[in-house]
Amino acid sequence: MPAVKRVLIANRGEIALRIIRACHEEGLEAIAVYSAADRGAAHVRAADRAVAIGPAAPSQSYLSIDRLISAAHESGADAVHTGYGFLAERAAFAEAVEGAGLIFVGPPAAAIRAMGDKTEARRRMQAAGVPVVPGAGAIEDLQAALSAAEGLGYPIMVKAAAGGGGKGMRLVREPAALSAALDTARSEALKSFGDASIYLEKFIERPRHIEIQVLADAERTVHLGERECSIQRRHQKLVEEAPSTAVSPELRARMGEAAVSAARAVGYRSAGTCEFLVPADGSFYFLEMNTRIQVEHPVTELVYGIDLVREQLRIAGGLPMRIQLGALQPRGWAIECRITSEDPGNGFLPSTGRIEYLRAPAGPGIRWDSGIEIGDEVTLYYDSLLAKLIVWAPDRAQALGRMKQGLDELVIVGVATNQGFHRRLMSDPFFRAGDIDIQFLERRTDLVNPATAPERIRDLAVAAALAGARPSRHLRPRDDDALDEDELDLVAATEGGKR
Repeated sequence: MPAVKRVLIANRGEIALRIIRACHEEGLEAIAVYSAADRGAAHVRAADRAVAIGPAAPSQSYLSIDRLISAAHESGADAVHTGYGFLAERAAFAEAVEGAGLIFVGPPAAAIRAMGDKTEARRRMQAAGVPVVPGAGAIEDLQAALSAAEGLGYPIMVKAAAGGGGKGMRLVREPAALSAALDTARSEALKSFGDASIYLEKFIERPRHIEIQVLADAERTVHLGERECSIQRRHQKLVEEAPSTAVSPELRARMGEAAVSAARAVGYRSAGTCEFLVPADGSFYFLEMNTRIQVEHPVTELVYGIDLVREQLRIAGGLPMRIQLGALQPRGWAIECRITSEDPGNGFLPSTGRIEYLRAPAGPGIRWDSGIEIGDEVTLYYDSLLAKLIVWAPDRAQALGRMKQGLDELVIVGVATNQGFHRRLMSDPFFRAGDIDIQFLERRTDLVNPATAPERIRDLAVAAALAGARPSRHLRPRDDDALDEDELDLVAATEGGKR
């Protein structure tokens, strides 16, 4: 790969570590960047070199284009990889990288801009023959919105034109609620994306969220099957798997063809993902394209045997992808659980603290993509994603069993996590049967609610025994979720003492 020798990773956490490993496997030097809060972070220690880029606040570090470009020049990097989040889907950053004489590991800025504007993306997809959700763009005022909504028929979704990740989205079921939804969506869109533009889409009841992975070099565009992403809370994905129980080979072929057409319509290169809503009748509608590597890319890697990040690096260097068309068939089943520092017992609010103890799961078919180590501080400055637990097995039933085993082995002491939620989900008969859609967790509040007493006993007992000390303030339940006498006795017994 003569064009790329030294890559600056404009990110942090688990995705920075993921890219560092891919760089090393490709024989490339990896340069990390870090804020004041990340001085001792795992990605900093794993890189060949690290450059400080400013204070903890993202606006002054990981979101500062000038500081990142300066870090690239200072370190002698010839390429920049953004991972996901932060500046990954900012066309202005891709342009700044190329304007500085560096290689942007990702799609052309024009493709990022076209797909980043949701109304423009809809227009281009329609022109390319890709089915889109019925909708109306460029909503300027309430009267225009009321007229468009009447034509579409309620319920509708108000969505940010420059949005993604569930921000700037509001469900409206009746005309009386539209005005407030418009105001809230505009305000949230402006705060999150710097753009208050909104549009309307017909709300489709209980569809699945299925995405197609695409990969494109200068000569070819291919798809690598689907990922099932329907387990979501407030439009945020929690669990992903590949393949999907709802996608037949025939539907996979049709959706794959649509995704390839979508990528070609904007001159796409690198790895990208087309997201679709799939109703029960087997139709599908283009939702958006994520012009970056996805959080959930490992499940595709495991079922197709392809390292997507290494392919990104190769394509950025002007080389063709190492994929033979005849080899693109899914093998086995993969599931990913996002492990976040969020407390299900407190409305999934972020949890902060020091990682006092960590035991990662291991064994055949288990992959642990993590950005944390013992001693690391989890702060409110950054995303709550701590790690991803991914498993592979020959079929879905075995994959579910392997994931349950991995979740049982995992121990994180110091911050609250959503681990208990994942345990409950893996044992749920409806989830195990594949009977899911994007509103699944809205109906199944029993899965989202705090752990039952036996589960809490187990977690506290294991954590106390492994930590080798009385439970710290991080291990103690909140006052409104206090342990009873039997639970306190059990925790004390794990310490070999009495309370």
